[in-house]
Amino acid sequence: MNFTNLVRQHWAALRGLLVLTVIVGIGYPLFIWLVAQLPGLHDKAEGSIITVDGKPVGSKLIGQLFITDAGDPLPQYFQTRPSAAGTGYDPLASGGSNLGPESIVDTPADPAKVATGAKPADAGFKASLLTLACSRSAAVAKAEGLGTEAGLRPFCTSDGVGAVLSVIGPRDTRGNVVRPTRVVSVNEPCATTQQPFLVSYLGVHVECAQFGEDYSIGQIVPIRGTAPDSPQVPSDAVTASGSGLDPNISPAYAAIQVARVAGARHVSPDQIRSVVAEHTDGRDLGFLGEPRVNVLVLNLALDHKYPVTS
Repeated sequence: MNFTNLVRQHWAALRGLLVLTVIVGIGYPLFIWLVAQLPGLHDKAEGSIITVDGKPVGSKLIGQLFITDAGDPLPQYFQTRPSAAGTGYDPLASGGSNLGPESIVDTPADPAKVATGAKPADAGFKASLLTLACSRSAAVAKAEGLGTEAGLRPFCTSDGVGAVLSVIGPRDTRGNVVRPTRVVSVNEPCATTQQPFLVSYLGVHVECAQFGEDYSIGQIVPIRGTAPDSPQVPSDAVTASGSGLDPNISPAYAAIQVARVAGARHVSPDQIRSVVAEHTDGRDLGFLGEPRVNVLVLNLALDHKYPVTS
């Protein structure tokens, strides 16, 4: 290849680079920016920011917590669903818990560390997805004044942990225990309970779990219990979204919070239900997704219509 052809090829490549830079690097972004300025699109392009008295208070697209500095829910506000994004709804830590449906056995806390004043989480405790759902359901039922029974869910104990047994004994060819010799309630350590949720299983006395023992040698058996198939506390009240940023809750979760919010704002439940109905969005295009309530938008509407007075 002679020098002239080499220069010609490099000049053609340089021109292609310049043309593509103008089109892709300047023209296309400028076109998208101009489209974003059209009426109806500008607000969404700017992040769907909500302002009150000219000050931004949040985004319609990202949930936020309505709690005190101590972490307690503010009674005058509808509460959001749980979030696994950082300390809750942190856009820089967006993500889920990475716990799946087979996450049913807790990692117990070291009782020696707990005895010295350490929090269970600092002592090694890690709740399974099942126990998280059970404990959250019980907490929501208590906060909303629904009663203990309303917080029960299938495969949960009355104390709000996963009702799971390790059944130890000889197994058949399919791996099922045919003659239990020992049964342990794996999510109920003896440091916190002396009486497991179940007295006996297949004629064998049920023990509470001892810290440091490995119960994975047994067949892990979740116990359904007598809770209804459709618990009063809906699933979005006890599980986090995949992003941890979901700003919406279901109408069912909003409905069980009405009485508390009405009491805190000194209005009737029907008045609160009316505002909830006004801010309930149906399925997109009539068939996509589920009906939902944007918590931030709803709480701001309540502050405007029924402000809390000291």
